[in-house]
Amino acid sequence: MKNSLWKVAIYAVVIITGMLVALPNVLSDRMLAQLPSALPHQRVSLGLDLRGGSHLVLEVDRASLVTEWLQNLQQDVRSTLEKSQITIASLRRTQSAIEVRLTDPAKVQQAISELNGITNQIQAAALTASDLTIEATGADTLRVLPSEAGLTHRMTQAVTQSLEIIRQRVDQVGVAEPTIQRVGGDRVLVQLPGEQDPSNVRALLGSTAKMSFHLLGREGEPGITMMKDAEDRPYPVQNRVLISGDRLTDARVGFDPNTSEPVVSFRFDQAGATRFAEVTRQNVGLPFAIVLDGKVLSAPVIREPITGGSGQISGSFNVQDANTLAALLRAGALPAKLDVIEERTVGADLGSDAIEMGIVAGLGGFALVMLFILALYGSWGLLAVLALALNVILTFAGLTLLGATLTLPGIAGIVLGIGLAVDANVLINERIREESRKGRSAFAAIDLGFNKAYATIIDSNVTALIATALLFWFGSGPVRGFAVTMGLGIAISMFTAVSVVRVAMVAIATRRRLKTIDIKPLLPIRLIKDGTTIDFMKARLAGLGISAFLSIGSIVLLFTHGLNFGVDFKGGIQVEVKTSGPADLAAFRSGLGNLGLGEVALQEFGSNDRLLIRLERQAGPETKQTEAVEKVRSEIRTIDPSASIERTEVVGPKVSDELATAGILSVILASLAMLVYIWVRFEWPFAVGAIATLVLDVTKTVGFFSLTGLDFNLTAIAALLTLVGYSVNDKVVVYDRMRENMRLYKSMPFRDLINLSINETLARSLYTSATAFLAMIPMAIWGGSAVESFAIPMVFGIFVAASSSVFIAAPILLFLGDWRTRRKARKAEVGAEVKAV
Repeated sequence: MKNSLWKVAIYAVVIITGMLVALPNVLSDRMLAQLPSALPHQRVSLGLDLRGGSHLVLEVDRASLVTEWLQNLQQDVRSTLEKSQITIASLRRTQSAIEVRLTDPAKVQQAISELNGITNQIQAAALTASDLTIEATGADTLRVLPSEAGLTHRMTQAVTQSLEIIRQRVDQVGVAEPTIQRVGGDRVLVQLPGEQDPSNVRALLGSTAKMSFHLLGREGEPGITMMKDAEDRPYPVQNRVLISGDRLTDARVGFDPNTSEPVVSFRFDQAGATRFAEVTRQNVGLPFAIVLDGKVLSAPVIREPITGGSGQISGSFNVQDANTLAALLRAGALPAKLDVIEERTVGADLGSDAIEMGIVAGLGGFALVMLFILALYGSWGLLAVLALALNVILTFAGLTLLGATLTLPGIAGIVLGIGLAVDANVLINERIREESRKGRSAFAAIDLGFNKAYATIIDSNVTALIATALLFWFGSGPVRGFAVTMGLGIAISMFTAVSVVRVAMVAIATRRRLKTIDIKPLLPIRLIKDGTTIDFMKARLAGLGISAFLSIGSIVLLFTHGLNFGVDFKGGIQVEVKTSGPADLAAFRSGLGNLGLGEVALQEFGSNDRLLIRLERQAGPETKQTEAVEKVRSEIRTIDPSASIERTEVVGPKVSDELATAGILSVILASLAMLVYIWVRFEWPFAVGAIATLVLDVTKTVGFFSLTGLDFNLTAIAALLTLVGYSVNDKVVVYDRMRENMRLYKSMPFRDLINLSINETLARSLYTSATAFLAMIPMAIWGGSAVESFAIPMVFGIFVAASSSVFIAAPILLFLGDWRTRRKARKAEVGAEVKAV
């Protein structure tokens, strides 16, 4: 048995290429600049939770889009009918349509025909549809309203235009490496690394920035709207727009030579300059209002005609406000109002702390797993350690090639992936040990060990990948980062832990001319002795009883004590504050409680200079959440000017409802997917046993959340989904051995066969659980608040899943197997009696 040179060469190329791709991630900027241009230079992007910055999700305001469309449509309907000499008795705009009543009922069909000329044909799916619906609603009345296809088309156009305008606005203020992308049909995701001031970001991105120029009139006159400026002074503004802001070509910040205050200078295009000169010439001596999004920026009196095509906006600006206004005007107006429905901000200091904690936890987990493997398998364990190191390197290479973003939960995914990747090596080594005990030669033991372990490795990895795929599908942000890194790690482990290790073991056996393989522990102590014959089924009733008691207790705890839902699921505001000394809880509680924002919860975490502030979801539209967080930030600065806001999370009611639905759905679908997979791969009793056990495992974990008060958020859902995959993974290994033994020992009583299978896989089950446990312990201790809702429940869940495979899944399978056997026996007896008769 020799290694194929072609196979070795291909493996070597893959490994070397992966190392070169991953190399830039560990080099300093100076060293990276010195690399030859032929070598890769791309790095894995760091998420905002690792480098700091702002994350916002903006949604096109459908109501304002419809309102503006109907305003324009009202004018189009009026002018079209007047041109056709069709007399209008009344024309009014409702929330969803334009309603027209004609003086002559005989002209209703003519009016419909004329109004068809203002419709546009759009492509909706594979069909062509009109953007308007025009219908007669009475003898002399008709209605014009946007069609569903038209609304969808307008929303799509609005999002597309908004993407480009937002990108221009962000470019104007010079944010490096921004992420701006469409999410769904009506949302835009914006991530701005390094941007720490969410109020500035919200002003930059949430403003429609529709500027217009109006004359002032008198309050109470027709065609007058009362508007206010930044200081709440009222102005009677004429509705008629004299010049629109879309005629602007440039806007710059300058300083008034007399007052030294910031001002914004603007310039029109040629047509705008001509119109501006005409308007100012005709209205010398009258006040002229400059309006932005319904607010008066300034209302200077026109002293003389302005013919140069430029002007100046002055007001109560600071430099920051002036720069933002200039950037908005240069980029142009959004086609529709955008509401900030989700906002998350992480300070740069907290991001650097997260990187440090992630590295420490990752190295700690790797070191613990490495020592455990070496203790179990001695010198042969070095191959598993090598495979783990390659797994991490190739995972980083994969993330780099995919252009993925590494988050703190993503680091947790890599760490957990290390623990799960060892599973394949444990399975292989234990199988090789079994074959060696049977007297197989070195090459035969390697060949049979890998072949017999391969199917089990595939089954266990597929169940884990199902969970990570659903996590990616339903998750968002950092949780998706976790799914990507863990999924990559599991997939790559099939190469590193199986293919590479096999080639290495064959090479060692060939070079050393080994007759047999003896995989010995580093110390002459084995945690699980060979040939154990524990009667696990003897304790089946006790195991089921204890499990049922704990699960029922968890459900009772869930209904009586509830879960500590994070802002992901219940909406609201969460602010993490760091003070220069011990936080004055009384001062914070008093100051924030007087803001009128509902119940305010405060708690210290980590140390007495770190404070977590939570506010309930605010009533009203999505914008109420972001307005409330500004009040909180301002009050924090008032209470303790030295305090720094490390992290803010603002989730509106719509987003929280969607996340909660997606989270529940993902867990249910993952469980069903496991059921189907095991049913196909094994038989229905195996599937029923696995799912019944899975339900018990999940209820206990949810009870653990309720008991400990840990945040139940998106990260918690990631923990549940991971545990779903891990729990079924553990059962699959035992099931696979049962299926193998059922073919070998056809006459063995089912109870004895189950006991035999559990004893044969006991070492693997305990060792794999131990490696996953050791990998997660440092993350649970040092990972920080960002991953505690994942790492701590995972440590608990690993223990629960390992014990349930033996004391719950197996007894359920024994009961179902005995029931099937008795049922077949009864059918056979009935058949015999029928024949006898």
